[in-house]
Amino acid sequence: MTDDLLYEVRDGIAFVTFNRPQARNALTFAMYERLAAICAEVDAAPDIRAMLLTGAGDKAFAAGTDIAQFRAFQTPEDALAYEARIDRVLGALERCRVPTIAAIAGACTGGGAGIAAVCDLRIGAANARFGFPIARTLGNCLSMANVARLSALIGPARVKDLIFTARLVEAEEAKAIGLLGEVVADPADLMPRAKELARTVAGHAPLTLRATKEALRRLQAGGGAGDGEDLIVMCYTSRDFREGMEAFLAKRPPQWRGE
Repeated sequence: MTDDLLYEVRDGIAFVTFNRPQARNALTFAMYERLAAICAEVDAAPDIRAMLLTGAGDKAFAAGTDIAQFRAFQTPEDALAYEARIDRVLGALERCRVPTIAAIAGACTGGGAGIAAVCDLRIGAANARFGFPIARTLGNCLSMANVARLSALIGPARVKDLIFTARLVEAEEAKAIGLLGEVVADPADLMPRAKELARTVAGHAPLTLRATKEALRRLQAGGGAGDGEDLIVMCYTSRDFREGMEAFLAKRPPQWRGE
C-alpha cells in the first residue's frame, strides 16, 4: 500500500489524510478503496470515537478524482462501475459508526467535495473553496445518489447553482449555505481547531451520536418517523444510559462505553 492515503489512530480518534499534495490530493481508485476499508476498520474498533479527514498541505482537501484514472474508460460499463464505486465508498463513510469531521483547506472539489459533503461536520480554513466544476471540465455528471446527498445538504436550487455555473464557493458563502459549519481565519489554525472538535464529540455518548446519525440517514433515504424504534431501544436499554443517569445524580462526569 502506498502512502497516498495516511491512516492512524491517536487517543480514540482516527486520522485520515489524503497525501498527494503534488497533485492537489487528487484521488486514485486505490485511495477510494482504502477509505472504504478504513471505514470498516473504524466500525470494528469500539475504542475509536471519532474520525477526522483532511488533506496534506494547505492547497487542497482533495481536488476530485485523478483524471488519469479515466483514460481507460471506453464502455458504458466503465462509467457505471465508476459511479457505483463512488456511491459505495461515500455510502461507507456516510454510514460509519462514529462522527466524521472534514478539516478543509484550499480546493475541495469533485469527489473531494463529495467526501466532505457526507461527513457529519465540516470545518474550513478561510481559503477553502467548494465546487463541482464538471460542466466546464470533464463533462461528466454526479450519480443520482450523490445528487440526492448534496441536495439533502444544501437544497436543489443550490445544487443547480453549483453545477450549472461550475463556480467554486468561497469559505464564508460555504458556511452560509451549510457546506461548512465553521471557518477559521488562518489555515495554520485549522487542524488544532479540528482536533479540538474531534475531542469534543469523542467525549460524548457514542450511542446518542450514532442514533442521531443513523436517524438522519434513514430520513434522507425516505424513511418515516416510525422507522427508528431500534435506535430508541439501543440507547434507552444501554449501559451508557444507566451510567448517564447515575453520573448525573452523583454530579460526576459519565464514563461512556458505547454499549
